[in-house]
Amino acid sequence: MSSHHIVRDDQEPALIIANGAACNEELLGQLLEWSPLVIVLDSAIERVLELGIKIDVLLGDFDRGFDAEYYKESQYPIEIVHTPNQDKTDLEKAFEYLIEKGHKAANVIWATGKRADHTITNITNIVRFRENLKIVILDDHSKIFLLPNKFEKWYTKDSIISLIPIGEVSGIHSKNLFYPLQNDTLSIGIRTGSSNHVTEDGIVTIEHSKGNLLLMECWD
Repeated sequence: MSSHHIVRDDQEPALIIANGAACNEELLGQLLEWSPLVIVLDSAIERVLELGIKIDVLLGDFDRGFDAEYYKESQYPIEIVHTPNQDKTDLEKAFEYLIEKGHKAANVIWATGKRADHTITNITNIVRFRENLKIVILDDHSKIFLLPNKFEKWYTKDSIISLIPIGEVSGIHSKNLFYPLQNDTLSIGIRTGSSNHVTEDGIVTIEHSKGNLLLMECWD
């Protein structure tokens, strides 16, 4: 697995590698190729090194009994960031690190699929950082991100789109979705917009007036 190396003035999203289910090598390679910065959470470091990936930052609470200093030689130059605060997840700390360093966007992989509690927490934490960091979570079957109040994007016919509210989201309108939304309200645990799909090739428009709405582009 090659390291990241094609970067345009640090405008591309940083890449965070968490410790959930691994994604396929093609997706990983594409993200590495365009990432100006690669952060690995400490719990995933051995899995990442087995793939031959060169990383920039190792971040975590280092509570698993390994010596973080060991990686300074094998991954030189590398920044070791010790974040012992147990009131936050390591992924939250990685988001805060990027904001502090002035980054505006982050792709996250290996953040889903192993434990349901970790997956739910990782996805919903997108909301907390929405004002400072554009976050996209990716795996082999989905791309997850938070929508602005008006969203427009070109999709092919039958693309699967799920709209998942964090809490309650109101005033939702859509165009070019098979199950249209017209001033609808979605509420987690009551009604969501799971497994909708695109009616025809073209622009999909989704608007909402209040709340935090996730879009999940899904494929089987």
